[in-house]
Amino acid sequence: MAVFNTYADISSYVNTVWADVLFTARENDVMSALVTSFNDRQGMAVRTNSTYGAVTIGAINERDDLAGQAFTPSTDQTLTPAEYGAQFLLTDQRAESDIFGVRADMMQELGAAMGAKVDTDLAALFSSFTCGTVGGTSTILTWGQFLAARSKLVAAYAPQPYICVLHPNQYFSLGTAVMPGIAATNSPAIVDEVANRFLVGQVAGVSIYLDGNVSIASGTATYGGMFSRNAIAIDWRRAPRIEPERDSSRRAWELNLSAVYAKGVWRPQFGVCINTVGSAVTG
Repeated sequence: MAVFNTYADISSYVNTVWADVLFTARENDVMSALVTSFNDRQGMAVRTNSTYGAVTIGAINERDDLAGQAFTPSTDQTLTPAEYGAQFLLTDQRAESDIFGVRADMMQELGAAMGAKVDTDLAALFSSFTCGTVGGTSTILTWGQFLAARSKLVAAYAPQPYICVLHPNQYFSLGTAVMPGIAATNSPAIVDEVANRFLVGQVAGVSIYLDGNVSIASGTATYGGMFSRNAIAIDWRRAPRIEPERDSSRRAWELNLSAVYAKGVWRPQFGVCINTVGSAVTG
């Protein structure tokens, strides 16, 4: 009697890998939850947004007849989707000898890689913000620069709330810039308030997030960002998925991970680039 080894033999194993990969991907992706997200599926079509000319408000007299003003849209930003993927080839010999180790390795690596890819793509857009830049490649991030970024957003009428995403090294510099300035003779209440805000991660109404995928350019120049949610967009056309495929000639199973998404600045005028030194943390 012939014995067939089919997908059913490993279906529960593959499903577990698939679920674990997506969970790990979400755990390693900070930015997706902080930006505008589209999930309405448009295949590979390019998504565009538009801007309009501003209306002019003028003084009018009692019997004046108002004149109509143009409100014509013009294309502003575009999101162009692309497909991304990776594969693990799981041989029968490895599966038979170390199946649990393989499953854990696949879960962590595929999920972490996909999450980091999306996160890195989105964080790399900070340098494309057009509401201005604070700091410089040779400066250490200070609270003055932090508040300057917030002021730029307010002046640009960027919708609140505001989000600030920094590399951990930038955040370390921000913390050390303020903490030594708190003298022992200061009011304990003030010391507690500053410490609490620093640890909680919200200052002046701006929520602060740390992300190791924030771009570090040549040398130590690091590009964080403060922005309104609609400054950046991610456009999911096909969520990450794993498709198993038997490669009989290799006596192995392929686990193919792929996703389709577009990313880009959506309202770049509602984001400020924070360009500072991101030197390694030293304690």
